[in-house]
Amino acid sequence: MKNTLSPASTLPVDAADALLVGRVWMEGTGPVLVLVTPDGVYDLSSVAPTASQLLELPGVAKVVRAAAAKLPRLAGTAEVLANSSADAQDPKLPWLLAPCDLQALKASGVTFVESMLERVIEEHAGGDASKADGARKTVIAVIGENLGSIKPGSPEAAQLKDVLIAQGMWSQYLEVGIGPDAEIFTKSQPMSAVGTGAEVGIHPGSDWNNPEPEVVLAVNSRGETVGAALGNDVNLRDFEGRSALLLGKAKDNNASCAIGPFIRLLDERFTIDHVRSSDLSITVTGPEGFVMKGGSSLKKISRDPLDLVAQAIGPNHQYPDGFMLFLGTMFAPTQDRHGPGQGFTHVVGDIVTVATPQLGSLVNRITTSDKAAPWTFGISALMQSLAKRKLL
Repeated sequence: MKNTLSPASTLPVDAADALLVGRVWMEGTGPVLVLVTPDGVYDLSSVAPTASQLLELPGVAKVVRAAAAKLPRLAGTAEVLANSSADAQDPKLPWLLAPCDLQALKASGVTFVESMLERVIEEHAGGDASKADGARKTVIAVIGENLGSIKPGSPEAAQLKDVLIAQGMWSQYLEVGIGPDAEIFTKSQPMSAVGTGAEVGIHPGSDWNNPEPEVVLAVNSRGETVGAALGNDVNLRDFEGRSALLLGKAKDNNASCAIGPFIRLLDERFTIDHVRSSDLSITVTGPEGFVMKGGSSLKKISRDPLDLVAQAIGPNHQYPDGFMLFLGTMFAPTQDRHGPGQGFTHVVGDIVTVATPQLGSLVNRITTSDKAAPWTFGISALMQSLAKRKLL
């Protein structure tokens, strides 16, 4: 994995013009907020002690750009990236963490027609991968595939709902896919996300699972979207397929939430319209030589990203430390890996790369959640670290 973590492969194509905020671990110090440029990693602690507090600053992009020339340099970007591989970390050098810290980790689900159909298929297959192919044919025969023109919450969506109920094909996934209310759920706990180069965890009891390449919005407590990152919303299709009430177990396991490599701040060079037009690619390379490629285009999302933000925060729900919001994916792999009709599932050792030109690439290796590095550094540890550095 170390060979995939270089500036050329990790940074955005326009990195020289991008405001990239990250966090690094420094042995003996703890997590440090940094600004990342093509040549170096710079300490942002003088501007804000945490990522959450940084994003609360009015005009944060201008603040960071104005401070950039005076920030102390911690290390070269190439050496920090190389040192971020989980199997090659030198404690004498910094390595990258997830770029968020105190923010809530939220996700929106079933925001693309393609993934919505796959969730319905999981439900009808009862979480059994061997039944997925037959369920897929049955569901598509009744529902069809051309639901992209249906606007969620519209009169046309309500009419379609009535038709599907009459045919006995209505689903809880169709409800959040084309109904008025988006699915917004808690992906993981604050401080629990892993960054690029880290191992990500699949529950050892899962036999049907997949990566979910997504754009992740960085939103402050005022509901302002101020940045974006890449994410892998690791999903257990068998657990969720057995029951939607197992969503927590399907989504929130040790090392099951990857975000990175950085938060790119929105500015005149990178706006929410760039997010709306993002095309993500994903590559899974297996230890046995298996390769799967796919993608997800934000141009095909059913709900606008800012509409999803508005459904997550408002008079009925506040986030005093801000939140990171996964926007969902249209990627639902069906490529057979272990036999005809079995579809895709991870194996230990898979290397997963999620990329888009203006956000760079997020690279992780698959293990099981019980074998991944345990999550031990939480909010209390962060507060103690900041107090020791007199940053609080």
